[in-house]
Amino acid sequence: MTPEAQLEQLTAGAAKVLSAEELLEKLRAGRPLRVKLGVDPTAPDIHFGHTVALEKLRQFQELGHQAVLLIGDFTATIGDPSGRSATRPPLTRDEVMANAATYTEQAFKILDRDKTEIVYNGDWFRKMSYDEILRLNARVTLQQMLQREDFRNRIEEGREVRLHELQYPVMQGWDSVEILADVELGGTDQLFNILVGRDMQKEQGQPQQVVMVLPLLEGLDGVRKMSKSYGNYVGVSDPPQEMFGKLMSVSDELMDRYYTLLLGEARDPAAHPMDAKKRLAGRLTARYHGGTAGDAALADWEARFSRRDLAAAELPGVALSAVPSGATVLSLAGFAFETAYGLKKSNGELRRQFITSGAVQLNGEKLTDPQAAVAPQAGDVLKLSKKHAVRFVE
Repeated sequence: MTPEAQLEQLTAGAAKVLSAEELLEKLRAGRPLRVKLGVDPTAPDIHFGHTVALEKLRQFQELGHQAVLLIGDFTATIGDPSGRSATRPPLTRDEVMANAATYTEQAFKILDRDKTEIVYNGDWFRKMSYDEILRLNARVTLQQMLQREDFRNRIEEGREVRLHELQYPVMQGWDSVEILADVELGGTDQLFNILVGRDMQKEQGQPQQVVMVLPLLEGLDGVRKMSKSYGNYVGVSDPPQEMFGKLMSVSDELMDRYYTLLLGEARDPAAHPMDAKKRLAGRLTARYHGGTAGDAALADWEARFSRRDLAAAELPGVALSAVPSGATVLSLAGFAFETAYGLKKSNGELRRQFITSGAVQLNGEKLTDPQAAVAPQAGDVLKLSKKHAVRFVE
């Protein structure tokens, strides 16, 4: 692929590139670029929002460039203050390393493990003397740090900013010096930190890295960024049927964003939106669970929703022995939601959204009276909503 064609592919979907001209010049040099993505494993699992930068790193990797996955085993104990309205709670190194093990395992469902260089920034920060730390801090000013909107807002609103948080951009910048990064990837909230890396490389006499920041992926609601706290996420470790079903719930407009940011390609405009959505869900499910699981998830979804054949679908099982005695439609629906899916629904929500609307059905028969007695038998299927159903088992 020519440098120009590479540039077009690599910059697709990026929110900002500083600069495309610099990146093209580096591509024309004809050598593998060192492409840095730093991650702080502050949690054991990742969702699709985290994978946007990993997908872009994979694109570089497939074009023959060197993917450098930097694990912030040192910086994660501080916590990235980007976009935060309060200081992050500290983590121990043992907690960070345990998270790193599962994080990288999930990341290698996207990246080629054999062609990925993994580095840990604790390898250099733990060796620094206090003298070296002071010299490193002398490279930046307090005025620079206060240009960050999140720090400035917290100060103006009377919320504390701890001094160790000011160290984070300095350390992320120094990481780029240590690994001789040609390109650094990150979310749009990382722009300030990555620019610090450019400044430090220049002071060190190194070529400056290209900055490539990527959009923060919207969650399934299409409004807020994907986050577990908003409940609008698709987890990399979600079961295949759940992953496929969540992806089938996205809007047609959001589907285009997911194609670009998660698959690195445009949706086929000639395909029917429903077929395109099935293809998106199937490919992403296959990426994380294998092709067989992707095919099975599609077949299960078709059975549930295209053919409305719940009897043939793979459903969560609910033991009859666990069903409360004297169950009503209301109590049984609440029990099934919580037992099979971990969802706690209020009685009012169950009545309004599920029961009186006719969504709750036992073997296809609508149960619209919340207080009616119900006694399911082994093999019966209780449909709770468009996305949720259970099968009762002995």
